[in-house]
Amino acid sequence: FLPFKAGRVYSLENMLRFLIIRLTLALIWIYQKTISFDHGFMRRFTIAGRCKFYPTCSEYAKGALLKYGILKGTMWTIGRLGRCNPWGKGGIDEP
Repeated sequence: FLPFKAGRVYSLENMLRFLIIRLTLALIWIYQKTISFDHGFMRRFTIAGRCKFYPTCSEYAKGALLKYGILKGTMWTIGRLGRCNPWGKGGIDEP
């Protein structure tokens, strides 16, 4: 996934924004593949420790970052993580 077109001139700000989002998405991917109870190998060790939201919080974070950018996407993700608790209802929650 590269949003850049050949032959066009891009500002340093846009290139840094793209790099930061890609690095953040890479960190989420690493989390999902290693210690996530919903996506990684740790799901084999849980009985009912699964996310009660759809999509999971890490998938929500990826969607929010791609839709809103790094700052607003991070704020949406923090809000979602605040709703993720044992007393929350859960359900479908798209970014």
